[in-house]
Amino acid sequence: MPITSSDRNLPNWLTRVSTGQIKLPRFQRWEAWGHANVTALFNTILQDLPAGSVLILQVGDKEPFPSRLVEGVEVGTEKVTEHLLDGQQRLTALWRGLNNNYEERTYFLHLSEDEETGMPYFIDSVPRRRRKSDDVRVPMWADDPTSQWQRRMIPLDLVAPTQEGINAYMKWAGEAIEDVHEQLEILNIAFEVRGKFAAFNLPYLALPTQTEPHTALEVFIRTNTSAEPLGDYDIVVALAEASTGESLHDFVAKVEQASPAAGRYYPPENLALAAAALLQRRVAGKSTYLSDTFPSQLIENWDKYQVGVKRAVAFLEQERIFDANRLPTDVVVPVLVALWAEAPEGGDAEGRARSILRKYMWRAFFTRRYERSTGTRALVDYNELRAHVASASAPMPAIFSDDANPLPEIAELIEAGWPKKKDRLGRAILALSLRHDGLDLADGSQASIGNLSEREYHHLFPAAHLKGKDVPDGKIYRALNCALVSWKTNRTISSKEPEKYLAEREIEDGPTKDQIKDRLSSHLIPYQQMVANDYDAFLEKRGEMVRTEMLKLCN
Repeated sequence: MPITSSDRNLPNWLTRVSTGQIKLPRFQRWEAWGHANVTALFNTILQDLPAGSVLILQVGDKEPFPSRLVEGVEVGTEKVTEHLLDGQQRLTALWRGLNNNYEERTYFLHLSEDEETGMPYFIDSVPRRRRKSDDVRVPMWADDPTSQWQRRMIPLDLVAPTQEGINAYMKWAGEAIEDVHEQLEILNIAFEVRGKFAAFNLPYLALPTQTEPHTALEVFIRTNTSAEPLGDYDIVVALAEASTGESLHDFVAKVEQASPAAGRYYPPENLALAAAALLQRRVAGKSTYLSDTFPSQLIENWDKYQVGVKRAVAFLEQERIFDANRLPTDVVVPVLVALWAEAPEGGDAEGRARSILRKYMWRAFFTRRYERSTGTRALVDYNELRAHVASASAPMPAIFSDDANPLPEIAELIEAGWPKKKDRLGRAILALSLRHDGLDLADGSQASIGNLSEREYHHLFPAAHLKGKDVPDGKIYRALNCALVSWKTNRTISSKEPEKYLAEREIEDGPTKDQIKDRLSSHLIPYQQMVANDYDAFLEKRGEMVRTEMLKLCN
């Protein structure tokens, strides 16, 4: 298979992108570069430096792969002659930047010295957003020629190496620059920059039209050398397309549309791979994902997977696990998806499955089961739980063994860290209090996904109050000293000692003492030790209450 190497200047590339002569195979991932990558590429060109080469597959009468236009191009007007295998990020950045096609950024040529390179000009961008009130993009000066020039900035699309760019520049200069001599001076600089873009060479390697699709895919996987290297998911997308002709991108998008809440717990692409591996009775990981049979079996099991996602998300929400930030360990998510994909539906059988999976999840949260060998243990648990759900006579899953996976005693619960950090046991305690109801201490509202953004991690014994008693930070930031409350409640409590801020709740038209006790109890918080202002006794008593509730769920 002869691979040819050729030169091609930037205007030629831009024309091919604009007309749709060059397109992306559907298996290609989406645009991944941030604005820093884009500006770095443009400034590389201004310094007359190379930007690597790209890889294309020449297309004959029939496209070898389903394809799509480069991001930002709306309609292709010409026949497709090339598929872009490597170089998507660079060509997308060049086309969109030189057309100022980004909604959230406007790119400018700055006519001032670049501190890093010493060049007399450089390229950077201005962040943009739309105001909710009138949908106008701000800052508004970024669209005004006079204001742009006051900052010595020229919109980048005006120096694009096209006739449209020249015409637009002349119109802009007449509006932005009053002095005719200055207009001519800046015109020379603009034409100098335009000349750099016009002369810029982006060479390419080309696979001939007779290249077999599977060979093109293999070359794509082996030679992708962009600044954003291919991940496991990107490769599986390509392999799935080759083996089945189906787009994994499309499948994942449909799941996201049908179960949008799933993304709150686990990145959708990674969840698809990890759960698919379990459904194939294999350990989730690179060696599994890149095997010959994994992609095709993933597609075969897709309907089952979709069911699993929907049921697992409903289960997590019913258990009042709201999102990844409140999730003690994310290892359980693919396991739950795979198990719910095959669990009985309806009646006593589903009820029994739910009880088993509830016990599994909470034991995973409270034990050290997933602190090492997570992939292997997840597969073991999936296989054993699957058998146990199918038959009560199946061996008891290892995760249910108190000897192999003991639940924490009160002393360990007391030592658990602040749940806002990635402390598994700390998050498990918070999750348990939310499941128990987690009512706000002031307004009595229950925490939910709808009001979660308004909730804050509150010190039940305020940090300033404890520091005044010389309690060390490590003992202040404990999970048992934390409750999720509304920000308004958190502000009113401030640094007051517990008996004082609880007494302040009992105002005219405020909650009664019994209501306050109920709200504290909904978080598994002991009222008596709070008002006694005895922090050690409080930690001990709350640890006892949490452990009692934990045992109900885990045994």
